[in-house]
Amino acid sequence: MWKLLLKFSAALMLLFYCVLAAAAQDEPVADSLEQLKKEVLSINRELFILEEDLLFPASTQVAFYVSFDLGYFFKLDSIKLKVNDQWVTQYLYTDRELDALKRGAVQRLHVDNFPVGEHEVVAVVVGYGPENREYKLAVSSKFEKDTEAKLLEIKIVDDDVKQQPRLAVKEWN
Repeated sequence: MWKLLLKFSAALMLLFYCVLAAAAQDEPVADSLEQLKKEVLSINRELFILEEDLLFPASTQVAFYVSFDLGYFFKLDSIKLKVNDQWVTQYLYTDRELDALKRGAVQRLHVDNFPVGEHEVVAVVVGYGPENREYKLAVSSKFEKDTEAKLLEIKIVDDDVKQQPRLAVKEWN
């Protein structure tokens, strides 16, 4: 936390110095301010990365993602995620988000810290199938959290034989 404050105060001192230097050298203030803006954005990005590392260290981090395959037999409306018998998130989808998922996008649904050991995840998906029939699907899976970061993907896949969607949980290494 102190590192973040030091970087922020250093950025403010740098801003003050640049303005003074520009005034002393008759350099256009706009040029020095543009350079300062770039440096502040760079420092801001570094602060964001540090904050993520502090809040979600790799040794305890578990991230959940959602992907969609084809989507001919299912129009996703919402998803709810339960981990270890506690609801952790829910999400309602817009048409633009659904279009992105159908084109191959993957959405980060939830990130959290978990201790080492066995955990259970339950995903409940609500949407519409052929003839606008409402579907409510659920998938449950157990996963083992070790000392490395864990990535889990909830896949919504069309089942061509049954002409309906199915869910699966995939662990990434």
